[in-house]
Amino acid sequence: MSVSFQIDATRGAARAGRLITPHGIVHTPVFMPVGTLATVKGVPQHLLEELGVEILLSNTYHLYLRPGTEQVKKLGGLHRFMAWPRAILTDSGGFQVFSLNELRKVTEDGVTFRSHLDGSTHFLSPENAMEAQIQLGADVIMAFDECTEYPAEAQRLRDSMEMTLRWAARSKKYFEEHKHEVPWGNGGPLPENGPGPATQPAPGAAQALFGIVQGGMDLALRKESAARTIEIGFPGYALGGLSVGEPRALTKEVVESALEHLPKDKPRYLMGVGTPEEIVQYACLGVDMMDCVLPTRAARHGLLFTSEGKISIKQSRYVGDERPLDAKCGCAVCRRYSRAYLRHLYASNEVLAQVLNTVHNLCFYLDTMRTVRHSIALG
Repeated sequence: MSVSFQIDATRGAARAGRLITPHGIVHTPVFMPVGTLATVKGVPQHLLEELGVEILLSNTYHLYLRPGTEQVKKLGGLHRFMAWPRAILTDSGGFQVFSLNELRKVTEDGVTFRSHLDGSTHFLSPENAMEAQIQLGADVIMAFDECTEYPAEAQRLRDSMEMTLRWAARSKKYFEEHKHEVPWGNGGPLPENGPGPATQPAPGAAQALFGIVQGGMDLALRKESAARTIEIGFPGYALGGLSVGEPRALTKEVVESALEHLPKDKPRYLMGVGTPEEIVQYACLGVDMMDCVLPTRAARHGLLFTSEGKISIKQSRYVGDERPLDAKCGCAVCRRYSRAYLRHLYASNEVLAQVLNTVHNLCFYLDTMRTVRHSIALG
């Protein structure tokens, strides 16, 4: 069994469905919390399960550098390593290498870059990016691509798109030749009293490799990139190279245009967006999967999302506020703690502030997607 996708209900362009993976069913449209280093900062896995998280995103670039993907493979793969029994998606590392800017050199072969940790030199290509993701053993992995900066000249966009397409073909070729090496079988299931739940998928289960559509903000290039990526053939398709500094209105225009050229029966993944309002908007346009560091990063800076808008809990106005953060929210934070207490924790630089803030923001995003799915199901 590999990854499959079923659409259960539609309303306009929006779709509610199920992404069926070797490690469980993911109900779509879905927001995927970002667990960069095999952890959603400050939130243990049992709390993520209680929040109803069905799929996490982890980052190949960071895990490649530390602790090393070969080490994760030796420990039985990412699911077993982090004691997470549900689905995982890993990105290819292309965006993180792009963000290094002056620390990288791009050629046809791949990207030479210097580690942000210690300055050591490394090389990522379509082939070893696939090798790293196979070693990690996520349910969904991504083709290696080049993320184009904004703004960029027309020829730069064309050249980058063409290389991403060549890299996509190389990614698929290596994946097809080596996908049997996924480490899910290493070591057998975790013991019942061990450090986490057993994570063994059914015999014969396989990873799925998604392709990535690039082309910058050029709608014609996006259309061409979509058509040629579909020709290579993948079980799912992502829109990459967005949220790189362009205006929000332009992001929406590019997404709406590109979605028209993607298969209706395959999952569509919009990478790296957005605010609560934006993820609803993109779900309405027909996006099935989204991820963003915003809810966790904002939480660490005291910015909290509520049904009445954003709250900066660091402000002195909340010193004596006995109300819950959001009276309409059913999360454990809102049921138990006051704004005054959350403000006190943040002002005192307590670690618990980051934990509680993150739990609430994740719950808000996840509840937002549940509402969207329910609305689509109701027509």
